[in-house]
Amino acid sequence: MNFASDNWAGAHPAISQRLLAASAGFSAPYGASALDRKIEQQFNELFEREVAVYFVSTGTAANSLALAAVNRPGGVSFCHREAHMLEDECGAPEFFTHGARLAPVDGDNGKIDLNNLKAEIERFPPNFVHAGQPMAISITQATEIGTLYQPEEIAAIAEIAQTYGLPLHMDGARFANALVSLGLTPAEMSWKLGVDIMSFGATKNGCWCAEALIFMNPAQAKDLPFIRKRAAQLVSKSRFIACQFEAYLDDGLWLNLARHANAMAARLQNGIAHSKHARLAWHAEANEVFAVLDQAHADRLQQQGAVFYPWNPPRAKPSLVADQEVLVRLVTSFATEAEQVDAFIELLD
Repeated sequence: MNFASDNWAGAHPAISQRLLAASAGFSAPYGASALDRKIEQQFNELFEREVAVYFVSTGTAANSLALAAVNRPGGVSFCHREAHMLEDECGAPEFFTHGARLAPVDGDNGKIDLNNLKAEIERFPPNFVHAGQPMAISITQATEIGTLYQPEEIAAIAEIAQTYGLPLHMDGARFANALVSLGLTPAEMSWKLGVDIMSFGATKNGCWCAEALIFMNPAQAKDLPFIRKRAAQLVSKSRFIACQFEAYLDDGLWLNLARHANAMAARLQNGIAHSKHARLAWHAEANEVFAVLDQAHADRLQQQGAVFYPWNPPRAKPSLVADQEVLVRLVTSFATEAEQVDAFIELLD
């Protein structure tokens, strides 16, 4: 009954087998192997256009280097107030951009509010040297609270980005989960809506350690090879990342793994919705379920073997949790089994 995080899950057997196969023999390092080139072409096909692909080891690195690539003196990037890059990356985006700032933008349901976004950008008028310069907007798909930006919402944010001449970055740590939930293609949920740069996550969805930074316009990434090297993210034996992506993308494995994780979340959500001892905090749209429990009941569940994290209530929902209650996050993964979900629901009741 481990619902702590999809990071706790291991690697899918197909990924492990491909890693084992890649460990034999010799291969050109630093992204120069035939396999690296093959995967780069696969990403072109996946996104239905020529893209620039850079492997990195973590999602934090992908997010941070995305912003470093578009950095400006006095730069300011705009993201949701509870975005992962703002609250959970220990200042890495600021560190790798050498001091660029993250400006929080409020919005319900874990999503940037359009009016708030415009108001925050307007706080940095052109030529006002003391404030700094807007340099990017970043959205998270799926969001930190398991909700999804609908296509029209992404397009509306992209329109604002284009109005102010800002690139739009998407943190796609759970991109696959969002994609299958919305029934879109990678192109339809990214550049066709106006996304310029993307952190393409695979580690949470069955890989051992595989993240990619993708530029929809390769010319925008002209400095990224040097930025990545300086950030110690140019992996020597990059074939071990490439081979994971090879297995991950083969025959739609990545989508099937995400569908399973989402299905387990829906099963969990349904059980909580019918429980007398818990209530859903909001509707889950991917593979993260948030519920409100009595603190004593949450403690008993953990004592009985359930693994999950307490979670800070969103600032937009200050009255969500009463005294002696706790908000908890329950995350499912490709490795979650229906029996585990059912056992948790049984203990909950």
